[in-house]
Amino acid sequence: MAQNFASQYTQLSTGTSALLPTPAAGASDAVIGIRIANILTNAITVKVFITPSGGGTVYIAFDLSIPPNSSVELVQGGAKFVLNPGDVINASASEATAADVVTSVVDAISLIP
Repeated sequence: MAQNFASQYTQLSTGTSALLPTPAAGASDAVIGIRIANILTNAITVKVFITPSGGGTVYIAFDLSIPPNSSVELVQGGAKFVLNPGDVINASASEATAADVVTSVVDAISLIP
């Protein structure tokens, strides 16, 4: 199976924003990178979480403080995690238009039987 790499760019605000489209029905995606840049001159906090298809919330980062004019890499060093069909990865920030996010994924890494 060919590997299809994709990325999405999102600006975080106080409301919840989806960082990636939901994986296609019958396929799983591998998240290989999430970089969050604080674009303000004051510190912010961010939440990044998965809403699984069955409901609930699984946090990747909870109230993570990012200093002014700095960035953090949440998935690094070869780490990755899988999103199953129906899973949604979301994020929010403590202030409006506070952060830019680049999320990278390998699309449809495996098919669900």
